[in-house]
Amino acid sequence: MSSSKPKKTKPDPFAKREAQNYANPIASREHILELLNRCKRALSFVDIAKQLHIDKAQNIALKRRLHAMLRDGQVRRVGKRYEPLNTQGETLRGKVISKNSGIGFFIPEDGSEDLFLSPRQMLSLMHGDIVKAQVIGENAKGKLEGHVLEVESRAITTLVGRLDKVEQHYEFKADNHHIHNRIRIPKHHRHGAKKGEWVAIELLSYPEKNSFATAQITKILGAKHSPTMITDMAIHDKHIPNEWPKEVLKEIKSLPNKVLKKQLKHREDLRALPLVTIDGEDAKDFDDAVYCEPKGKGWRLIVAIADVSSYVRPGTALDIEAKSRGTSVYFPNQVVPMLPEVLSNGLCSLKPRRDRLCLACEIIINHHGGIRHKRFFSAVMHSHGRLTYNQVAAGLDGDKEQIPKPLKTPIEHLYQLYQLLLKRRKKRGALEFETIESQFLFTRRGDIKGITALERNDAHRLIEEMMLLANVAAATWLDEQDIPFLYRVHQHPRADKLSDLRSYLKGLGLQLYGKDKPQAKHYSTLLEKTQDRPDNKSIQTVLLRSLPLAQYQPENGGHFGLGYEYYAHFTSPIRRYPDLITHRAIYACIEHKKKHYPYDEAAMIELGIHCSETERRAENATRDVVARLKTIYMEDKVGQQFEGTVSAVTAFGLFVQLDELFIEGLVHITTLYDDYYTFHPERHILVGERHGQRYGLNDKMRIQVTRVDSHQRKIDFYPLSHTPCEN
Repeated sequence: MSSSKPKKTKPDPFAKREAQNYANPIASREHILELLNRCKRALSFVDIAKQLHIDKAQNIALKRRLHAMLRDGQVRRVGKRYEPLNTQGETLRGKVISKNSGIGFFIPEDGSEDLFLSPRQMLSLMHGDIVKAQVIGENAKGKLEGHVLEVESRAITTLVGRLDKVEQHYEFKADNHHIHNRIRIPKHHRHGAKKGEWVAIELLSYPEKNSFATAQITKILGAKHSPTMITDMAIHDKHIPNEWPKEVLKEIKSLPNKVLKKQLKHREDLRALPLVTIDGEDAKDFDDAVYCEPKGKGWRLIVAIADVSSYVRPGTALDIEAKSRGTSVYFPNQVVPMLPEVLSNGLCSLKPRRDRLCLACEIIINHHGGIRHKRFFSAVMHSHGRLTYNQVAAGLDGDKEQIPKPLKTPIEHLYQLYQLLLKRRKKRGALEFETIESQFLFTRRGDIKGITALERNDAHRLIEEMMLLANVAAATWLDEQDIPFLYRVHQHPRADKLSDLRSYLKGLGLQLYGKDKPQAKHYSTLLEKTQDRPDNKSIQTVLLRSLPLAQYQPENGGHFGLGYEYYAHFTSPIRRYPDLITHRAIYACIEHKKKHYPYDEAAMIELGIHCSETERRAENATRDVVARLKTIYMEDKVGQQFEGTVSAVTAFGLFVQLDELFIEGLVHITTLYDDYYTFHPERHILVGERHGQRYGLNDKMRIQVTRVDSHQRKIDFYPLSHTPCEN
């Protein structure tokens, strides 16, 4: 084997140190690096052994030393050769992902292949860190392995978890399953917290290979899980801003407590128009009010939206904080608002019998349900009624006492328009998944007393259609104005997702039409075709999982699920920052102030990414709290029996949703004792190899609750009986 021949190898300057440390010493790391640096190309193991005069008896020791140098990022492997890591090789930038087993992965931001990170490297890294790394070769499993050169930025500054005591030291165990680093709490930073208590911490130092991270306790959350504590944990863990900065509190002090006369200048007066709000029983932040009347063969619809942009100006402390929050977060037992309550529940909220500033959208609709004309204008309004969904639904069903007499005709007109829009919705094939949302019932003390299903009625759907129409009007109107704004985009399903979906449907004897690019109407046709099947819920779940998440971006991509070519969020500026951006764009156009519009295309791209991220953050936090609250509710029900339905099938078992409580638990595959079961992912079933017994989506099961772990958000069930779904 040929190689570049360096000059005669000098004696190892660290030979004495190696001799003191090892009975049979070999060349030091420094000596090996000196040799590699003098060569013009990488050296094989044989070359290195030859140049360093390593005899065969020391080969194993040399291999171990080279492996350690590889692990510690001193050398890299190119094929079967070694070279100093710093001399060649592309430096990549990306994110660290931590796994339960203590290993990690480096995810390059350029989309190239992920790199394996050893447990030793992960000692000094944390989940989410942005780092620079290089490829050092392949590990034993053939996976590319990386070495982190530099930590650019730390993703985590605060955490929630439990305080523990290890020997004489207090340590923090994070609730976040991605965090496996040992974190010590110095005595003077414990602030009275005791072993076993749940706490919030702020990191003081980050982990190194030879030292733990340290932190100080910022809040003691409590010793036992409660609904309030669980929500607090999610707020801290997901880094949801929930305290108002001093600058914000200072700004809101200068706000008036009512609409001032000087604010009405140049505004159209809608106070005589019987606009009404229709919301949930507990709602306080009323974003939208509606009014409808016949016009020719069609309709005239007014959608009045709270004029948040007149109070929250770009660049103010209020605006900076609203952007940081991105959205209001609605937990089952608490709301973290995007705006201070003086605005969200007060000055901006379209309360009944109060003058309020609004940005109104007038839409003229033809007799087919299409938009014939649209107009946006600033106005002042006076809500003529605060109605609830249940009131309106009952009134539409014939209960004459539910809706005040002066509002009955406008409500009837809204319902007639809704029926027309519903026909148009079905014609364009917009998706409508009827999912069950859990509603928690709490005692005055804040404990959970029950869980019910939150049912949607025609009043919910009526308001939804009016808001959709206004959002479409805003998107199509702004698209014509040559001004950057945020579309609400829902992309087509990815090819791999479609392939998995079609495999599943084929097993059920079903087909999704539309070839490589199905439209929403093809999904809707399939949903309609299977609505009377006993496995309808399962089919709906799989269809839903095949769809991508919607996002905000300045480039239009249409809305697949709703079947719209143009769509934006306009109707909820009290609780969504993108809606506030839409309002600012509209005002810049109708007031002829495009030159003063504070956003360009680059800023809009950044805003789209940020608002999409804050939306996901809120969804994840809410989902986490709901899952935890359900486990708390089930803690005293271990041993009890329930009826349930199989909601998901995996290689490790069945997820069963309890029919009356809408709570999921796992029937682990090891509890199915009667056979050895194989998972068939394309059909979402488990099949017994000996007897052919099948477990699939929507099967009925009677189970017993065997274990509840609120920390892990896990509930385990034991199967008692099984009734297959008849497909």
